[in-house]
Formats: sequence, C-alpha cells, structure tokens
Amino acid sequence: MERPEFDSIKDFEEFNKYYWYREELIKICKAHGLKADDSKIELYKVIEAYFAGEKILPQSKNSKKTRTSRKKVVTELTLDTGLIECGFTFGPRFRDFFSKQTGEERFKFNVDMVATVKAVKETSDESFTLGDLLDIFYGKKTYAKYDKSMLQWNKFVHDFCADEATLIFGERLKAAAALWKIVRESDKPKEYSHELLEKYKDEII
Repeated sequence: MERPEFDSIKDFEEFNKYYWYREELIKICKAHGLKADDSKIELYKVIEAYFAGEKILPQSKNSKKTRTSRKKVVTELTLDTGLIECGFTFGPRFRDFFSKQTGEERFKFNVDMVATVKAVKETSDESFTLGDLLDIFYGKKTYAKYDKSMLQWNKFVHDFCADEATLIFGERLKAAAALWKIVRESDKPKEYSHELLEKYKDEII
C-alpha cells in the first residue's frame, strides 16, 4: 500500500505505519499551524496530539525570552537540584557530576537521558531534578524514550550492504535508497530482508 497524503489519513495509528522525514513533518506541522521547530521525535508527538484533537501551537519568541531571563546561577549541584534551575547541558560540569554519582570514570549520557532532557526543557518541567535524571540512567524511571526509528535508514543500509546478493549493483547505496523509497512509502516494516530484495530487484536495477 502506497503512503497516502497526510490530510487523507484518519488517525495516528495509520500515520505511524509510514516513514516520514523530519522535513516532511515540519511541512505538515506548518501547514496545520502546529509547532514545527523541533526534533523528529517531538514532531511526532505534536502530530499525535493533533490526531487526538489537541493543537500544540508554536511558542512565541517573547515566552522563550521570559523563560531564559529567569535562569538562576547554581553553584553547587546536588541530586535535588532542578534540571532547568541549573541550566543543564551535556557539558563537562554535569558529566563530572554524574561520574561521581555513578563511580564511572568516563561517564556517558545514554540516549534516553538525552531524550528526557529534551522533553523536560520543552515542557519547562521545573520539578524534574538531577536525581530523576540519574534514575533514568539506571532505568528506574521512564520519562521520554529515544526514538530509535530515526536509525531505521542507517540499519536498512547496513543490512542491505551485508547481503552479498546486493553486490550485483554497481552503486549499492543508490540501489539501497531506491529500495528504501519503496519501503518508506508503504506500510511494510521498515526493515531490509533478502526476500524484499528478490521481490523488488527488477525495479531498482
């Protein structure tokens, strides 16, 4: 089944069957007066809310300035320190803090922590603390999950090139892109398989 036009899609479940590039999501959001200046995972949330009857509108520049002007300078970090209050970033200061909390000398923020920080800042959740973020690291809490679908294309290409049968193509990346386009615009799983190659081989040569 080919991907329909956005306005003919009835619900988010149907919308989610298809693959959408970030640029396409931005275009959809702008066309419907929705918030459009965000990451792909957040744009999906905006569109999900739209199908549920809620319109998440663009933020005015003035509201952003007001929030920024309220930031305090926090000199000492504790587990009770608010993430927004301390102006959290993924820089050395906070990496050192979590390194001490976890005992990991070379601490690395995981993808769910990154997604969570993004969500906390977007919603201005002043109740969320560094201790809560530590719980995200240990998997004790869930706030926002990293959208692994963003990696679908990379995995598709990797699996395509790992199949020796694709050596018949002079330009394998170009062939992978052609096959991906077929999959992306359908309701098929966004995964590569040898069976998929056999089915559409004649269309992408």
